[in-house]
Amino acid sequence: MNIVNKLTARHLKENKRRTLVTIFGVIISVAMVTAVVTLAVSFLDLMKRQSIAMDGEWHVKYENVSPEQIEAIKKDEATDTVVLGNNLGYASLPDSEMRSKPYLFVKAYNDQGFDQFPIELSKGQLPKSENEIVISEEVADQQGIGYKIGDRIKLELGKRYADGKKGALTQMDPLQTDQNGSIESLQIEKTKTYRIVGIIERPTWKPAWAPGYTALTYVNQSLLSQQNTGNAIVVLNEVTRSLYEHAEKLAEQHHIETVSFNDRLLRYYGVSDNNNLNRTMYSLAAIIIAIIIIGSVTLIYNAFAISVSERARHLGMLSSVGATKKQKRNSVFFEGFMIGVISIPIGILAGLAGMAVTFFSINNFIEGALGITEQLQVVVTPVSILAASVISMVTIFISTYMPARKASKVSAIDAIRQTQDIKLSKKAVKTSKLVRKIFGMEAEIGLKNLKRNKRRYQATVISLIISIILFLTVAFWTSNIEKSLELSQTDINYDIQVTGNSTYDAEDYRSFTNLANVTESSIVKRAHLFTWIEKSAAIERVKKQLAKSDVKGGKYPYSVPFYGLDEESFRDYAERIGADAEKLLESNAAIVLNQISYREPESGKFIETEAINSEQVDKLELYAMDYKTEEKQFLNTVEIGALTKEVPMGINPPGLGGVSVIVSHETFDQFIKEQGGREVQMYLYMNSSDPMKTQEALEEAKPSDMNVFNVYQNRQRNQQMLLLMSVFTYGFIGLISLISIANIFNTISTSISLRKREFAMLKSVGMTPKGFNKMINYESIFYGLKALLYGLPISVAVMGLIYLSIRNTFAYGFSLPWMSMLYATIAIFVIVSSAMFYSSVKIKKQNIIDALKQENI
Repeated sequence: MNIVNKLTARHLKENKRRTLVTIFGVIISVAMVTAVVTLAVSFLDLMKRQSIAMDGEWHVKYENVSPEQIEAIKKDEATDTVVLGNNLGYASLPDSEMRSKPYLFVKAYNDQGFDQFPIELSKGQLPKSENEIVISEEVADQQGIGYKIGDRIKLELGKRYADGKKGALTQMDPLQTDQNGSIESLQIEKTKTYRIVGIIERPTWKPAWAPGYTALTYVNQSLLSQQNTGNAIVVLNEVTRSLYEHAEKLAEQHHIETVSFNDRLLRYYGVSDNNNLNRTMYSLAAIIIAIIIIGSVTLIYNAFAISVSERARHLGMLSSVGATKKQKRNSVFFEGFMIGVISIPIGILAGLAGMAVTFFSINNFIEGALGITEQLQVVVTPVSILAASVISMVTIFISTYMPARKASKVSAIDAIRQTQDIKLSKKAVKTSKLVRKIFGMEAEIGLKNLKRNKRRYQATVISLIISIILFLTVAFWTSNIEKSLELSQTDINYDIQVTGNSTYDAEDYRSFTNLANVTESSIVKRAHLFTWIEKSAAIERVKKQLAKSDVKGGKYPYSVPFYGLDEESFRDYAERIGADAEKLLESNAAIVLNQISYREPESGKFIETEAINSEQVDKLELYAMDYKTEEKQFLNTVEIGALTKEVPMGINPPGLGGVSVIVSHETFDQFIKEQGGREVQMYLYMNSSDPMKTQEALEEAKPSDMNVFNVYQNRQRNQQMLLLMSVFTYGFIGLISLISIANIFNTISTSISLRKREFAMLKSVGMTPKGFNKMINYESIFYGLKALLYGLPISVAVMGLIYLSIRNTFAYGFSLPWMSMLYATIAIFVIVSSAMFYSSVKIKKQNIIDALKQENI
């Protein structure tokens, strides 16, 4: 170690407080970088494990390959494991209790397939030969079928086809039906007899709407031939971006026609053939790292700038005895190196420990928030540690570069006289006369001091501004996410929604309304119809919006969400709005929900208005779209029996140019079925005193192809997701704020210490302790006011950018987070005042004579 570096190390030891504060700030910065990198790696690992748990571990699939092609795939250098699989087809299950699942879907795997895919055996054993089969619990539990282990079953296997659909249907295609039932056919290709050797749990990879129950049998390479091909599902040795090109090349060389990739899993390796997705991922990562580096550099730079200012006299003396510019510059770099050697290892450990504690705290509810079964684990890789270290070293280097350049340019005379930081020109320290008149001489002295120590003043203010901006923008972003979640639930007036396919009727849903804790229910049928409204009845906004070409014979087209309520719900709804339910039912009249809400494009305001001018309309002619001819066909005319603004359960008001028509089930069926049937959706809506218990009861009672949407649970999940985001966002802002506070304390306390002689001089000419306190207090106020003067407008501008990006999805007015701004204002003055008080207390008891003699701190 040369003499300059030895002097630098001794300087760090002698100024322990400043050195410790700098180390603390760098540790937090490194911990923040480590935490972000670790979070990214750990989250990707979580999603990998979740994807594997749901869909199995595989990367590339070569379809319809022969034994010779399989051998070529096995010998390929990129291949680790080859799973043989085959879709043998569908077999009819005439006794199936599920009308939407009339098939058994038979798949075949080899031994590796049973290991690689998430197959959970409930009873018995897995198949060992092509004549053995396992069935899912869904089939085994059905009374009408009654399959059990040891039974022999004869299956006629084939493919599903439907009119208007090209090629064979797959498990991703639900049962093709219309009002009269199934409209698809099963073309038998072969017959096979199997012995049931086991029962498996319902596979996680099977879609809920799939029309076939899963059954698995055995296949190996010897059972395949040129005519009887299978699928080669490959696990690669190493996942790299070149796998796409390599797989396509291998397929071309061996005449394999179809290659597919497990894109869901591969994207979590950071690998995708989607260039837009790649750009998004890398740009997002770059933005996050850039924010951290910019924030850290801006704040840590201050510590090294102060160090150079303190050591200016030192560096000048070295220059006077022959120290070169390079040696002076390197002394600052050496200081950064020393601090980095101490801070980076501690920071990395602190970041990992922080993530471990965070993951432990949030794993209890992360399953509900993200809808996953796996848990977050701290994943540490050499690359992540190296990345955190390199980013931290770059941050420290950038933070020391400008102070190092400044140190190299310090001349011996200027440094010894210490004139480089203090600006004493009249213009530089000029203050307004109002300051003395309003606040007194102490305030003027404090303001002049800030002006003549401009660099330290600016460094402190910048630290405060960054803290303000980060805090307020995160607060605004979080509040907007909360508001967006509220808006997404605004029109939902139920707890649970149950839906099934078109083969279910109202009676299939009615049994669920008697479950425990259900307080209110409604079975709703829905069809999408149209009507034409006279010009006098159409509202002005519709007239402005629609082009003349849309007008037919002076009438304007309106969409009609046509609803049918079960009789009990219809009667309750009619009584609630003050209508005569019996009269409505007898005359097949409708209740019209005559209220809409829309956003005015010009002003951005939300407008609530009538859907139609009700005085001009007493009946509506209903039309249905013929999607083959794309023409509207007349259905029937419905009399308007009542108008209301009250919304029944499960029904949302339409947008501009729409009007909701509500009738009973009986009237609904008459209108729809008289015209040959139309596409009708049916829903069950329920409110419950305990939505979670009601959902559990529904899951046990409902058929597997019915879907239960728990709005209450979704609200809870949204809140949990918001909490998750808040933990990480406020954790990030907290770390940045800690660095800011550390540097503010460092800057102010160092500045106060360097001004010991100045304070002693002021006391020697008569400044009282009260006057001294006033001067310090005013300096604190000036720091805070300057920070708020810049920080608040910049924060508002950033909030505006956030609002502009969010309003593309959610439309609501821009509002400032006034309480957060108040908290930020209070916090700024508390931090600055605390730092000033802490620093001034240390010098209050100093001897004036000793302070005037002192030349350093």
